[in-house]
Amino acid sequence: MDVSMTMWVLTVVGLCVLIAADFFIGGRKPHEVSMKEAGTWSIVWIALAALFGTGLLIWGDGQASGEFFAGYITEKSLSVDNLFVFVLIMAKFSVPTIYQQRVLMIGVLIALVLRAVFIAVGAAAISTFAWVFYLFGAFLIWTAWKLIQEARAEEEEDWEPGRLVRAVQRRVPSTGTWHGTKVTIRENGKRLVTPMLIVMLAIGITDVLFAVDSIPAIFGLTQDPYIVFTANAFALMGLRQLYFLIVGLLKKLVHLAYGLSVILGFIGVKLVLHGIHETTSLHVPEISTPVSLGVICGVLVITTITSLIASKKASKNVSPTAENVGSDDQGKPAEKADTQS
Repeated sequence: MDVSMTMWVLTVVGLCVLIAADFFIGGRKPHEVSMKEAGTWSIVWIALAALFGTGLLIWGDGQASGEFFAGYITEKSLSVDNLFVFVLIMAKFSVPTIYQQRVLMIGVLIALVLRAVFIAVGAAAISTFAWVFYLFGAFLIWTAWKLIQEARAEEEEDWEPGRLVRAVQRRVPSTGTWHGTKVTIRENGKRLVTPMLIVMLAIGITDVLFAVDSIPAIFGLTQDPYIVFTANAFALMGLRQLYFLIVGLLKKLVHLAYGLSVILGFIGVKLVLHGIHETTSLHVPEISTPVSLGVICGVLVITTITSLIASKKASKNVSPTAENVGSDDQGKPAEKADTQS
């Protein structure tokens, strides 16, 4: 898809306007986000993404539209996995509920800017070196295998601050006390960093670490930097509302890791086949965008259904708690032994 510089500028400006509207309407005043508010804004962002994809179909072409939707759905599904870690970060720093939406908003914006850099580097590498397709493909297949191993291990997740976050905590004067939404304060003549800034950095940097596999994944669906960027932007901008909407359902998505591993493995194979097609004269099958979109949607639907069924069965098989302790065989409370002489 041939995108002019004017279109790039208009797109970035349009995204900035949407982000500003989101902030002033729903995120300017710190408050606890209700399910209704999170659901409404989630629908708004999904609708905006659908309108953008439809616009590509009308003013662009069917392939560009299909690639956008495939990329958007892939990035959205991979971002759900990010939410598990976001929950751990919020708990690690004891972020008050009323400040969580501000933390997520700024953290996601940091991630979006850093991802844009990743996308530019990835696009330049692909256009210059065709062997990068093999590198991305092999990396995604390896990541898919690692996801399966981690899911089978069923270990309790933990999160520790990365090097950059630890460096900020260690070298920059900070305070452990929350001061509203302020990122810095002046205390005893010194400028101190508040936990708000530390958590924002943690969210943004963690999301970029997850982008190490999601960026190659979307490049496996399209090599158009414009579509890669916009798909990432729309997927990330609705992440804050998605967090509050499904935070209570995350533990029920017990098969999510398996579904994501299938998607990443599938895209990895697609990249390798595309690399063979680009660098050799061998006739290998290329996976079309409609097929990719169908596989991604199918895997997500199946994963969600099987996860909910497994969670429901697990809840039914939970062993009785202390409610039966201290009862006799007839279910009646056991009489206390007479210890008096």
